[in-house]
Formats: sequence, C-alpha cells, structure tokens
Amino acid sequence: AHVLIEKYIQRPRHIEVQVFGDTHGNIVHLFERDCSLQRRHQKVIEEAPAPGMDEATREQLCAAAVKAAKAVDYVGAGTIEFIADASEGLCADRIWFMEMNTRLQVEHPVTEEITGVDLVEWQLRVASGEALPKRQDELSINGWAMEARLYAEDPSTGFLPSTGPLDTLTLRSSGRVETGVEEGDAISPHYDPMIAKLVTSGPSRADALTALAEDCRQVMCHPVRTNAGFLQRLCEDEAFIAGAVSTNFIGDNIDGLTAALVPSPVLQQVAAYQILRGTAPPADDDGAFPLTFPAGQLGFRLNRSVRHTVPLVINGVNYNVEFDRAAADGPWPGITGMAREGSDIILFENGTAFIASAFRKSFAGAGPASSGTILSPMPGRIIAVDVTAGQAVTKGQKLLTLEAMKMEHSLTAPFDGVVAELNATAGAQVQVEALLVRISAVEG
Repeated sequence: AHVLIEKYIQRPRHIEVQVFGDTHGNIVHLFERDCSLQRRHQKVIEEAPAPGMDEATREQLCAAAVKAAKAVDYVGAGTIEFIADASEGLCADRIWFMEMNTRLQVEHPVTEEITGVDLVEWQLRVASGEALPKRQDELSINGWAMEARLYAEDPSTGFLPSTGPLDTLTLRSSGRVETGVEEGDAISPHYDPMIAKLVTSGPSRADALTALAEDCRQVMCHPVRTNAGFLQRLCEDEAFIAGAVSTNFIGDNIDGLTAALVPSPVLQQVAAYQILRGTAPPADDDGAFPLTFPAGQLGFRLNRSVRHTVPLVINGVNYNVEFDRAAADGPWPGITGMAREGSDIILFENGTAFIASAFRKSFAGAGPASSGTILSPMPGRIIAVDVTAGQAVTKGQKLLTLEAMKMEHSLTAPFDGVVAELNATAGAQVQVEALLVRISAVEG
C-alpha cells in the first residue's frame, strides 16, 4: 500500500562539519572535513578543507550544521555529518544531513591544523564553564591538512588484522604523529588495530598530500604488518591527487591498491649483498670482502670484478638477482632501513617490510602447495559458518566469518574440494592457528 522512494547517489562523498558549543549559548563551526576515502565504511584518509568546495557552498553547509547544533542547545565538540552527491561537483542543494557524532572524532587533528585551534583545550574550557575562546568571525582556514590511519593489518590478505610484538616500529613524520604504542609494545587482538595517525599540513593540498605519501613510505614496522604501502599508493593515485574521490573509490580500485608490492631492483641487490655478507669470513688484508656461500648451498665465490646470479627468497617469492657489487654498495634510494633476524635480512621500502633469505637447494621444486588446512589467523569469535561437513566447495567460496579487532573477516576455500573436517561453530571463541576447516581436493 506504500511506496518508499530514496535518493540514489552514484558518486557519494562523506563531508562533515566540526561544531563547538558552550554553556553560554555560543555555537561556532570550524569548517568542513572530507572523509570520503573509506573501506567498508571505515575512514582511511581524511582532509580539511574538502577539495572542490566553493565558498558559497561552504557557507550554506556550515550554517546548516550550526543550525542543527543550536536546535538541541549543543555543548562541547561535535560533528555534523553529511552525504554529498558529487557527480556534478559540490553544491548545497545536493548535500544531505546524515547524522551527528556527539564527541571529538579521530580525524579532529586536520581541523586543528587548518584553524590553529586546540580542540581538546576547548573541551576542557567549556567543561569548566568558560565561553568559547573565539567567535565565528575570528576563525579562518589556513592551508591544507591530511591524515592517514596507520593500521596493523595486511591489505594483501583482505586486510586481516596483524597482531604480535612491535620489534621494529619507526614513524618518521614531517608533521604530526599521534600514537599509543612504541617499539617493544605489542598489538593485541582485543582492540581496534590502529597503530597511529599520520598528519601532515602545508600551504596547499598538493603540499600536504606529498608530505603524507612520504611519511607513509618511511614507516618501518616488523613483524606486525601494516597498511602503510596501501596508504602510500592511495596518496600517489592520480585520481585522488586530482580530488576525484568518492566513498566508492577504494572499492573500485581495490585490486591495484592491494596488489603485492614487488621489491625494487635496488632492494634485491642490497638483499643479495647482505645475505652474502652474513655468511662470509672476515675481510681480506686489502679490505675486500670475500663474499661466499657456505659449501653445500650454492658453491661459488663472488668478488668485485665478477657478477653472479644470486637466488634469494623475498617475502616468500623466489628471485634470481644478477648481482652487482657496486650497486649493492650504495647509495640505496628508497630503502628506509634494515635489520637482521637470525640469518634473514629485513629491508624496509615503501612502508613495507621485505624479508630476504638465502634460497637453499633443498627447497628447489617444492613450490607453494596448499594443504587445504584453514587455520584461524588471529584470536576471535566465529559469527557465521557457511558450510557443512562433506559439502563440496569451489575455490574462493566463503567457509566462515571470523570477528576480531572490531572487523569481520571471511575465510575462503583455497581450491575446489570437499569439507573433510569442520571444527567451527557459530558463537565459538577461537585462538590463533586453531584448525577450523580442512578441505580435501577432489581426485581426477
């Protein structure tokens, strides 16, 4: 008997306005932020002001936010969130109210950077009964600010959270870093997987974005995996640089943004050099390093004048590196750091840890072959089981859903086969590496 009609928005953008009220009836706005870069409705990169926002639209949008806050006599920091139809640019009559968050938000630093206001200080002053420190006409936008959320997660595995000790954690920033952990701490499975917020600012959007890309490139974290490389790719994406974003942007470009990062030729050279040095005897009298593999592995000698092919394994992939001693000696552009872990070498490039080890003949021809054993990648709670014992499944089919660190994660079949063993029930708590499902391949 009734038909409900909703506005369909093809290119939605998430734009929000920071508001602040005191107990004296004063309410101001501190302009807008753009939070359109999202994954599964979780914000990834935020910026202020919003790209493509003209003064007329900004004035109407911010006035609407203040009007909403005044309607409820709002006190303290709050955010009025809007959804915008950006298919034909930003315009006030194509922006709609979505919700209000009655708190200070994760992305508040970008507002602080462009206004010069300490919003936490304002909260304390207002809570003490003071009036707002500034009137509306005393607030203005100065420059541009960007914020990236650095998470303990692995984009190459569907953004599965990564837990464990932070044996290496270096966050070099040209701007501002907000974090609650440091090197030597551990990432727990019980909380949100955010490691830090990387915040940059500059006179223009291009300046702030260039600085943010560099800060993401400089991240060094191990053995916990992060989304730093994914963030860097976002910052350097031509469409994002041009401001052509929407809440669908990451989903529409997910394959390219999460493709496995390949170690550069420079990194391969350095990895080969460091592996060889790690197995070499002391230097000769003339200072030359006689780089050799122990007998039984590759059985060749390397020196400055001779080039050899060095087989390596880097992040589980086999490489044959045409070794050049001069190139390995440096400089090493793009490589931000190096560490040793036993006989392995850890090199950091583009926000990613590359683990290099010597390729051993005993591994030759083994190849990656899945056993069909599905283990829990982390402690969590099973919220859905989509298969039964004995059921036939196809490669990529969802087997179950695990909830951990405030996110849901689907575990899928590695190949066509049959569910030979099922140890998962909805509602059960499981520990890391617990056997959940075993898939047997179908003969023939």
